[in-house]
Amino acid sequence: MNYLTVENISKAYGERTLFEGLSFSLHKDQKLALVAKNGTGKTSILNMLAGDDTPDTGSIIYRNDIKKAFLPQEPKLDPNLSIEESIFNTDNPTLKIIAQYEKALKQPEDTEAYQKAFDLMDVHQAWDFETQYKQILSQLKLEDLSQKIKHLSGGQKKRLALAMALLQKPDVLILDEPTNHLDLEMIEWLEAYFAKAAITLFMVTHDRYFLERVCNEILELDQGQLYSYKGNYSYYLEQRDARIERETVETGKAKQLYKKELDWMRRQPKARTTKSKSRIDDFKTIKQLAKKRRDDHEVQLELNMERLGNKVVEFHNVSKRLGDKVLLDKFNYTFKNDERVGIIGKNGTGKSTFLNLFTQTDTPDQGKVIVGSTVKYGYYTQKGITIKPQQKVIEVVREFGDYIPLKKGRQISAQQLLERFLFDRKKQYDFVEKLSGGERKRLYLCTVLIQNPNVLILDEPTNDLDIVTLNVLESFLLDFPGCLLVVSHDRYFMDKITDHLFVFKGAGVVEDFPGNYSDYRAYESSQPAPQAAEAPVKKEKTNWREDAGSKLSYNEQKELKSIESKLSTLAFDKKALEAKFNSPDLTQEDINTLSLELQELINDIELKEERWFELSSKLED
Repeated sequence: MNYLTVENISKAYGERTLFEGLSFSLHKDQKLALVAKNGTGKTSILNMLAGDDTPDTGSIIYRNDIKKAFLPQEPKLDPNLSIEESIFNTDNPTLKIIAQYEKALKQPEDTEAYQKAFDLMDVHQAWDFETQYKQILSQLKLEDLSQKIKHLSGGQKKRLALAMALLQKPDVLILDEPTNHLDLEMIEWLEAYFAKAAITLFMVTHDRYFLERVCNEILELDQGQLYSYKGNYSYYLEQRDARIERETVETGKAKQLYKKELDWMRRQPKARTTKSKSRIDDFKTIKQLAKKRRDDHEVQLELNMERLGNKVVEFHNVSKRLGDKVLLDKFNYTFKNDERVGIIGKNGTGKSTFLNLFTQTDTPDQGKVIVGSTVKYGYYTQKGITIKPQQKVIEVVREFGDYIPLKKGRQISAQQLLERFLFDRKKQYDFVEKLSGGERKRLYLCTVLIQNPNVLILDEPTNDLDIVTLNVLESFLLDFPGCLLVVSHDRYFMDKITDHLFVFKGAGVVEDFPGNYSDYRAYESSQPAPQAAEAPVKKEKTNWREDAGSKLSYNEQKELKSIESKLSTLAFDKKALEAKFNSPDLTQEDINTLSLELQELINDIELKEERWFELSSKLED
C-alpha cells in the first residue's frame, strides 16, 4: 500500500541548487533511509515530508488519513511545559485517556472521577498502551516527569521528542538522526523496537549498524541522482560499489568514443545533412557522459605530527565528584603514545568530565594528572566552534594555521585541506552561516587537524557527519600514529578504530575492557543477569470499610499475616514481570500477553492491599 508519493521536487537557496527533479515513494511497512553527503539537502527533504517546508517545484502527496510524526534534529518544545504535560499534549486520544487516569490517581478522594477514568481505560483498552508508554519513558531515561522543558539539556529534549513521536503511534515516522544524544543502551533498545514494530519509517542517520539492523531499503542521493537499493546497509554497499564500477567502465568507453566523434566533428563541412545533425546530437550526449567525474574527494591525510615522547598522560589516584555524584574514584592509568581508547557508558557517568581532566581543562578533587612535555592536544568537543558574523569558511581554518606538514617533506595548505574534506574552492568562500549542521562539524574537524596534534581527543565526532565523511575520518584515524581517545555512541565507528574500551559504570567505577564494542557486547550478553532487588510494597489507602472500635479475631489475625506474606511475594513477582518488558526480542503479541498478566497481578495486589488496610484499621484504636 502506497503511503507517500514524491514527484519531481526541487529546492534552491538563492543561487545554490540543493537538488532538482527528485521522485520516490514510500509504502506501508517500509523502513527507508536516505543516504547523502552533508549539504546536499537531506534535512530539507525531511522537512518537506513533515510539512515544515515546501519544494520549489514538484509535489508531495500522502494517502488520505495518513498520520505522520517528525523527529527533527532540533526539537521545538514549549519551555514552560513539564515532560508529562508535553507528552500528554498530543493528538493521540489514548494518551489523553491515560492523562485523565494519571490525574485521577493523584486525587484518591474523588472516587467518582477515578471510577470514570478507570472505565475509560477499560473501554479503550488503554492498559497495554500505558505499559508501553511507561516502558518507552523508562528506556529513554525520562524519569522525573515534573521537570520543566526549559531545565532540560539538549540530549534530554531530543529523547523527549523521540518519546513523543513514538507515542503518537503514527502511520509514518520521519526521523532526522534519531540516535544522536542517545547512549548505547538506548540505541540498542530503539534498534530492537523498530526492527520488531509494524511501523513505516523514513529516516536520515549516520549510524551504520542502525541502518544495517533496522532498514530494508536505502535511498542514495549522489550527485543529484537518486538510487534505490532494496536491502540493508551491507547490501547497499555491495550494490553501490558495483554501480560505480559499471559507471567507470561506461565512462571509459564513452571517452574513447568521444575522441573518435571529436575527430569526425572537426572534419565536418559547414553544410550538414539530417543524418549529420542526428550524429551531432549523439555527440553531445557522449561528450556529457565522457566528461562525467565522480566527485568523491577521497581524503588522504598523511599528517607528519610532532614527536610524542614516552610520557603522554598519567592518572594517579584521581577522584572527581559532581555534587553527591562520584564520577571517578582513585583512578590510575598511564597512557602510551600509540593508545587507541574508546570511552563508553550511560549519560551522566562522567565521560566528558574524564576528557576534561585528561586535557587539563578541569582539575581533580584528589590525585594528580601529569601531562608529558611533548604532548600537543587536538580536542574535538561537542560544543563545536564559535563563528564570527560574516566569516567565510577559509577564514575559519586560517585562524588556526595556513598549512600543515605532511610526510616526506611535503605540506598542505588550509585551502587544500578543506578540499580534501569535501569543501570545493567555491564553497570555501561561502559564509559559514550558510553551511548545514554536518558541514559545520566537518569544518570544525579541519580546524582541529590543521593544528597537527599528536594526542587527539574526539567527543562524539560522528554526530551530524555523513557516511562519506565518516569513512574519510576512519581512514585517517586508522593511520594516525599518536594517542587517540574517542567518546562515541557510533558502534560501527568504535569497532573500526579502537583497541580497548574504558567502560564507565557509574559511581566512579571504570572498567578497562580489552576489545572493541562488539566484543564487549558479546561478553556482556554471556554474563548472567543480575538479581533484581526486592522493593517494598507501596501501600496506598483506598476506599475500605471503616470498622473502628472492633478488634481482630483469631482468624482475622491469621488472615492479616497471610496477606502480608502474599503481598511480599506478589511484589517480587511484579518486579520480575516488569523486568521482562526490557527484552529486545519481545513481539507485539508478547507485550500484549505480558501486559495482561501484569494487570491481573496489579489487580490482585490492590485487592489484598485493600483488605490489609481494612484489617489494619481495626488495630488503630
